[in-house]
Amino acid sequence: MDTNILLENGTNELEVLEFMLNNNHYGINVAKIREILAYQPVTPIPNAQPSVEGIFMPRDAMITVINLKNCLSLPDESDSKGLFIITNFNKLDLAFHVDAVIGIHRVSWADIIEPDSTINVGEDGVSTGVIKLDDKLVIILDFEKIVTDISPETGLKVGDIEERGERQRCDSPIVLAEDSPLLSKLITDCLKKAGYTNLNMNVNGKEAWDKLVKYKEEGTIADNVHCIITDIEMPIMDGHRLTKLVKEDDTLKKIPLIIFSSLVNDEMRRKGEALGADAQLTKPEIGQLVDTIDQLIDKMDIV
Repeated sequence: MDTNILLENGTNELEVLEFMLNNNHYGINVAKIREILAYQPVTPIPNAQPSVEGIFMPRDAMITVINLKNCLSLPDESDSKGLFIITNFNKLDLAFHVDAVIGIHRVSWADIIEPDSTINVGEDGVSTGVIKLDDKLVIILDFEKIVTDISPETGLKVGDIEERGERQRCDSPIVLAEDSPLLSKLITDCLKKAGYTNLNMNVNGKEAWDKLVKYKEEGTIADNVHCIITDIEMPIMDGHRLTKLVKEDDTLKKIPLIIFSSLVNDEMRRKGEALGADAQLTKPEIGQLVDTIDQLIDKMDIV
């Protein structure tokens, strides 16, 4: 699926595909989508996780089909077979079974309403935001969380950190921007096990940017930031916008910045490179993230 948004840099915008389950409206970032196919019969897998409908092979690759209604505890009320939204993220090709596709909307991350605790309960929430479109609300789903619940190792390869064993403690301060409570906790736990204990967590790019500006104005950047790690998809301000702001600032651009996201494919990698990111890594490779932090901090000239 072609999308012009991928050709633009740091606009803090995204394109959202609106789809339906029963009579409810949901959304997914177009950057995750490969194509949309009409329903095809699937082959069930014995003893599979309940949300896995089965597998099918539209061309030369086998794809797992996820029953999204089951994931969201919705009753199956539709008479039609619906559609498959074929996605690629976290190095996985997956099909999500939906009732209907409504269309694509171009929106700003600043216009996406962050879900409060009544919608998302800690690490169990599956919504990353809500968009108001005319007279309806479209819930943006956290597809990484949905897939991680089905197969935990698709979220972060925590075992890679365990294999490294005990590491020397490092006090280098790291600023992180990650909106998912689950992934934020997993990343924090993994980095602490890897020796990085001075972590400054932020729920979106705007919160991280405000802190960076504050440190800059105080003249304490060298004391408070040796590395920046950011997700791409975040409400208010996304990771690409944060990268653009950092790398266009004469004071902040020297700080190593790593994009750590499920969306780092070839096209997104070119976008990150154009914005000046020092490294780009695909979730769930948390071990590679630690190695990259080691290398970038070692090379950094702290002033």
